[in-house]
Amino acid sequence: MPENPQRKRSVLSRIVRRIIMLIYSWQGWKLDGGLPKDLKKYVIAGAPHTSNWDFVFFAGATAKLGVQPNFMGKHTLFQGIMRNFMFDMGGIPIDRTKRANAVEQVAAEFERRDELALVIAAEGSRTTDGSWKSGFYNIARAAKVPIIAAWVCNERKILGFSEPVWPTGNYGEDLAKIAAFMRSKLPNYERYKVLEAQAKRVIAEQGG
Repeated sequence: MPENPQRKRSVLSRIVRRIIMLIYSWQGWKLDGGLPKDLKKYVIAGAPHTSNWDFVFFAGATAKLGVQPNFMGKHTLFQGIMRNFMFDMGGIPIDRTKRANAVEQVAAEFERRDELALVIAAEGSRTTDGSWKSGFYNIARAAKVPIIAAWVCNERKILGFSEPVWPTGNYGEDLAKIAAFMRSKLPNYERYKVLEAQAKRVIAEQGG
């Protein structure tokens, strides 16, 4: 059951949000590029995913820009005493037992809402070599919304965003655009080199 937008946010969620902003500011993170003012719905595909703190810094950065970040979570986390908190933090419940798959469920959520900025760790896990999963792309394409790539430099504590990339249906070419942007920001970063190689490989496979 979707959250009630008229309901006042829980005390816990307000406290956690304040803590996130304090940590973000205390750590001295800086922004490189903003999020589009004219777009209300998009997928933010972020990388690298190297720490459980990643969402804290993304949440802090988006809040600084006046954007409420959303994320996907297992539907069982949205039950009992955690229900309101999870919705207030921007959670979108995904029920794996339903006939509709995760992509369809999130696409329906994009259709239902007037605004939605869905943050996805595009690499899928912290143990990746830098290759991206295609889930972020499939969701954006199904929901007919653009992708905004988010790059991170933990050493310099900089987080930045790309211009919107609209899915064309050619995954390889679109991934290559994203990889080119990421490498323009951190040319020597190994994971972004892997992403670029992945895009070239997908293009070659599509051509074959």
